[in-house]
Amino acid sequence: AATTPPKNICCVGDDDQSIYGWRGAEVDNILRFEHDFPGAKVIRLERNYRSTGHILAAASHLITHNEGRLGKTLRTEDTEGEKVTVTGAWDSEEEARGIGEEIEDLQRKGEKLNEIAILVRASYQMREFEDRFVTLGLPYRVIGGPRFYERAEIRDALAYLRVINSPADDLAFERIVNVPKRGLGDATVQMLHDHARKRRIPLFEAARAVVETDEMKPKARGSLRQLLLQFERWRKQSEVTPHTELAEIVLDESGYTEMWQKDRSADAAGRLDNLKELIRSMEEFENLHGFLEHISLVMDREGSADEEAVSLMTLHSAKGLEFDNVFLPGWEEGLFPSQRTLDEQGRAGLEEERRLAHVGLTRARRRAKIYFATNRRIHGTWTTTIPSRFLDELPAASVEITESKGGSGWGGAGGYGPSRFDNVETFGSSYSTPGWQRAQARGRGQGGPGQGGRGPGQGQGGFNEEQSPFGGRGEFGGFSSRNRRGPLTIEGELVAKSTGTTSEFALDDRVFHQKFGYGHVVKIDGNKLTIAFDKAGEKKVVDSFVQRA
Repeated sequence: AATTPPKNICCVGDDDQSIYGWRGAEVDNILRFEHDFPGAKVIRLERNYRSTGHILAAASHLITHNEGRLGKTLRTEDTEGEKVTVTGAWDSEEEARGIGEEIEDLQRKGEKLNEIAILVRASYQMREFEDRFVTLGLPYRVIGGPRFYERAEIRDALAYLRVINSPADDLAFERIVNVPKRGLGDATVQMLHDHARKRRIPLFEAARAVVETDEMKPKARGSLRQLLLQFERWRKQSEVTPHTELAEIVLDESGYTEMWQKDRSADAAGRLDNLKELIRSMEEFENLHGFLEHISLVMDREGSADEEAVSLMTLHSAKGLEFDNVFLPGWEEGLFPSQRTLDEQGRAGLEEERRLAHVGLTRARRRAKIYFATNRRIHGTWTTTIPSRFLDELPAASVEITESKGGSGWGGAGGYGPSRFDNVETFGSSYSTPGWQRAQARGRGQGGPGQGGRGPGQGQGGFNEEQSPFGGRGEFGGFSSRNRRGPLTIEGELVAKSTGTTSEFALDDRVFHQKFGYGHVVKIDGNKLTIAFDKAGEKKVVDSFVQRA
């Protein structure tokens, strides 16, 4: 007789912490378990051993707004503890300054830096905090990824700017000579290295010389000539064009932006966002040289592995970790929840974003501190934001509205008025704040809040994709369309000047070339030789590539 299979399947998981839908994870797998295996016993593990009462109450109340969940109520035997704080700042700079000061305050009270974490929704948010912590001399570490300026796309963009600023920067030139791909592979780079080493000149100068010879195949030579022409033009533009605009032009004309626009990998959109943030970070500096010096200062800071440091990471990277003190910046519509996620996945995306908020809050043992900025600035244009809908879903009894220590004095300003926290004054009365002074200094033509800069959500109650820096659609996923140009046309040819060095070869000298074989010199122009080869015919070469026969 057939035996009944034993019912011994066990599934362990938390439907409220399913945050990897974009990697293919399906929360429905656990939600359907009882249906797929009728009679399964469900055991709810509701006692939490990590967080205090107010933190759990806030997280539990928030997640109840999701429809797709089995349902459980977290409880703790611990004290109620401190309430979750919500703080409004004028802009992201003030947000970073306020969090920096709160961290220093916690440090003065004896809190260890290892027990402090900042959890961001998007990696580009890290840049503001990294710059601020370098200024403060506050040790930090990025978990789950490289530091902002160490990211591949940022290093590539900086390499272009470094070559413009200093053509002798060989490492920078080599990094981007074939990024995006131009058919200039390892063999080309090795050829440039050989010539540069023999002549003791920078790679850029070696390229200028080699491109006027027959050393390279016509297609590769044309690509390299075009790149050199672009750098010549960008260098001239750098003398009359603001460095932020120059960076946009370079990334567009080089094809680098387009490369990531066409990339279909999951992280391509995030890389484009990081490039936008890089452009924004340049606005604080007077010129390109000053900005690159600042980058060198930031990158020089390397703490030891066992050094006490603030942890900086994305919410996704934070899953499974816990800290006494957790800061959650950027709780604004379009950023968190992510507009891109809402556009692509609708309600399912919103519920996953809410689970992500739940994960963020429950990383905190003793203190959870939420921040939002009333304005974010992209390419010099103010974007007025509205606080995240998740803030309205927090229980008032477990939340305290505080003023930013970054100097804004805005309290719960900038959109908290119609929410459940309507007992808070909705517009700060202090106009002497650093953020306000910055806005005034930029002039009234910038479209700032209250000056014709209509913010997202005003008028139609929705997030304004056109103004938002966070939308995935439109002309960038990239930079401003005013700088977008058609296919690059090259007028005239690059004329590589002779190095002025007298060649060690003389007319009629018999020589040997690795590629073209034997021949004799028929013309000399500084370090450039015209050689009549026995089999290959007449060719132009750089003298460092031939030897006496």
